[in-house]
Amino acid sequence: MMETVHRYLKDTIGEFVKATDSETLTIAVSTACGLVVVVLLLVAYLNYPMPVPSIYVGVGLMDEKPEGLTMPGRTRSPSKRGGQTGSSIPCYDPGTMELLGYAPAMTPDQVSASIKKAKIAQEEWKHSSFAHRRRVLSVMLKYIMEHQEDICRISSIDSGKPMVDAAFGELIVTCEKIRWLMSEGERWLKPESRSAGRMMFYKKARVEYVPVGVVGAIVPFNYPFHNIYNPMVAAIFAGNGIVIKVSEHASWSALHYAEGIRAALDVAGAPPDLVQIVTGYGDAGHALVTSGVDKVIFVGSTGVGKKVMASAADTLTPVVLELGGKDAFIVCEDADLNVAVPTALRGAFQACGQNCTGAERFIVHENAVDKFLDICMTAVAQMRQGPASQDDSVDFGSLCLPGLAEKVQELVDDAVSHGATVVTGGRMPSPDSELSTGQFYPPTILTGVNDSMRIWHEEVFGPVMSVVTFSTDDEAIALANDSAFGLGGSVFCGSKRRARRIASKLNTGMSSINDFAATYMAQSLPFGGVKYSGFDRFAGIEGLRGMCIPKSVAEDRWPFSTAIPPLLQYPVKDQAFNFVTSLVWMFYSESWTGSIKGLFGLAACFLPSSLRRKAHQE
Repeated sequence: MMETVHRYLKDTIGEFVKATDSETLTIAVSTACGLVVVVLLLVAYLNYPMPVPSIYVGVGLMDEKPEGLTMPGRTRSPSKRGGQTGSSIPCYDPGTMELLGYAPAMTPDQVSASIKKAKIAQEEWKHSSFAHRRRVLSVMLKYIMEHQEDICRISSIDSGKPMVDAAFGELIVTCEKIRWLMSEGERWLKPESRSAGRMMFYKKARVEYVPVGVVGAIVPFNYPFHNIYNPMVAAIFAGNGIVIKVSEHASWSALHYAEGIRAALDVAGAPPDLVQIVTGYGDAGHALVTSGVDKVIFVGSTGVGKKVMASAADTLTPVVLELGGKDAFIVCEDADLNVAVPTALRGAFQACGQNCTGAERFIVHENAVDKFLDICMTAVAQMRQGPASQDDSVDFGSLCLPGLAEKVQELVDDAVSHGATVVTGGRMPSPDSELSTGQFYPPTILTGVNDSMRIWHEEVFGPVMSVVTFSTDDEAIALANDSAFGLGGSVFCGSKRRARRIASKLNTGMSSINDFAATYMAQSLPFGGVKYSGFDRFAGIEGLRGMCIPKSVAEDRWPFSTAIPPLLQYPVKDQAFNFVTSLVWMFYSESWTGSIKGLFGLAACFLPSSLRRKAHQE
């Protein structure tokens, strides 16, 4: 089309030159300008994005107590299915222990039915264009933009985190991922040309990324919105369906978020059953792994991750495991503490320390530790803790998981019994405290921590900053690597070269230099760890392609077909072996003489037998 316009303009301009009167010239110029305007408007129209509709949703919760279900009291003990006779999950605010409602505790048969629905929807969706997939993500992104406060409020109520922490962990990283997929996702999923090799020069080779089918994801409670959207948007952009089993401790928010997902699929013209949300207990998670999904993504504890892998082994279902972490946060003596300390506090205490990549072991140079602690203690003393659902001004909310505060207290008590010092915090709220009814634990700083203590080895997943000192870089590296986990790590240092050297020796899946968890915001990067932190990756280019089966394809480069050389066809001829060895010399020798030897060897294979014997004798 543009070539036609170009030729027309060229001819028109030629007429300008030949024009003999001003009236003709004026008409020609007006015609040309008018055509240019029309073409520009047409191009603008074709490239202008379609309007993205807004969607509005409500919360679908059961307000009435289902028959046979014991009403939860204001208790701090973990809720378990044992003892419950109904088919629902009681949902409550961890900061106030107030009942929010009930979510379905789906049975294995219901989970299996959800997977079947997703499979039917995926059969249609796998043929969708990238433009259609971007359309779905665009609708979801607009929903997030227009409902930021609602999303964060629901997360805050269900998980106990302050609104600012919800904005960090629920909104920003989710929007970043969606925008990355929309701008770069197609590039990494389109067929990729590969070299065919020296001997196969007459072939074309490529990798095609075929949707894996239906992905099963089991996600934790700490960031209920992002944990749903994170695997979901990658799965559907890659052409898959997905079934997501949420934590029983984040089911109330999941029911609301599911409404938004269904509405987005509907207005974007995607199959309504493409995304399935499962609420339930451990039996629902087991059913998800064993009922026919094509790939499993598990985010959670190492112990449960091992069970997931064992269950998936029966059907050889591939598994991505993102498990526990015990991230080191190294602070050198020349680090800028005005940058390092606020980042350290965020790494230790955001979302009450319930972060997969949360910083737990703070390895601080002996010449910087006093000032580091002074600044930390000043900040912690001013932090406001309380029910995040009732007070937007709090810095520090509650723990989401029932029983976690007691576990944190056990670890702190064990550390103290082995010589650690509590600098601040370290004690659960007293029974007469305003915080005693919620699942609260104060921000805590420990010093004198060593490897004789459980807290050095076990993931806390709570608001505890364990501080140890070092004198040399090698000592800091050894301390950081002294862990069964290897998810991420941070290094703060005045010298970037020195920081890079330290980071390069950390046995982790991710490292941030003069920052904390920056690799998670860079959505092109893979997310995952080593050792007991799991394996494979579920983000970045690698994670997106992991949602597909890499299919290798080879075909003839030119119109004519290639066939097996006659000497190698069955029954093979006498010179078949010499023919093959000559090919090896010709294509793979590193010298010209070797290649020439192979060429002559090939020629000799086609000589009459009498000439071959003569050539061999000579």
